[in-house]
Amino acid sequence: MILFISDLHLQAAEPETAQAFLEFLAGPARQARELWILGDLFELWTADDDLREAFPASIADALADLCRSGVAIRIVVGNRDFMLGKVFEARSGARIVPEPALLEFEGKRLVLLHGDAQCTDDVAYQRYRRRIRSPFIQALQRNLPYFVRRAIVRRIRQRSVMNRQKYGERKISDLNADAIAEVFRATGADIMIHGHTHQPACHTLAVDERECQRWVLADWHGKATWLEAGPEGLIARGG
Repeated sequence: MILFISDLHLQAAEPETAQAFLEFLAGPARQARELWILGDLFELWTADDDLREAFPASIADALADLCRSGVAIRIVVGNRDFMLGKVFEARSGARIVPEPALLEFEGKRLVLLHGDAQCTDDVAYQRYRRRIRSPFIQALQRNLPYFVRRAIVRRIRQRSVMNRQKYGERKISDLNADAIAEVFRATGADIMIHGHTHQPACHTLAVDERECQRWVLADWHGKATWLEAGPEGLIARGG
């Protein structure tokens, strides 16, 4: 059995979701062969010395405990936690893999990704994404003093709260249809699994006269939710 989750946005300020995740790791995840986390495990991650703080360290240690039980953990980073790196891998036992990741299951090829790179209608975001993920900018961010990065994080969180109060919850744009089709063509996949949009669903589509499926994972709000690949196929659980 393989489990897929995404968009937990874990943070100390929301202990209900963190507790749901810990219970998930101690419960359903123990029955799996693999656990795939498809981005935004954390609300924000500036660099691996975030592990100095008790909350992210406790999450890494809980993942390590799951790894020791024999479950392989794979992470595809998201737009909030793309700075996860080797120190986090070493502490958690998880392996960070580049997207798109490919997986064979029951004679089908699965392509796994976070999903933000395919939101190509949001031109401004794609420009920002290319800039913020450049090796130069990432190296610069990693080399900022720890207290500076924490101050930046606090400012980002304050601005996020202010925007929610002013505009309400931001609706994330969906993936572009052409970008989706291009992923299917480039990978030869039959099934796509991703998160990011917080719009859980299973879509059937035709790509070059080939029937494909796109599964969108749900975000977490105090309750565990996951997609299970097992003997009965793909089934959405929890929520």
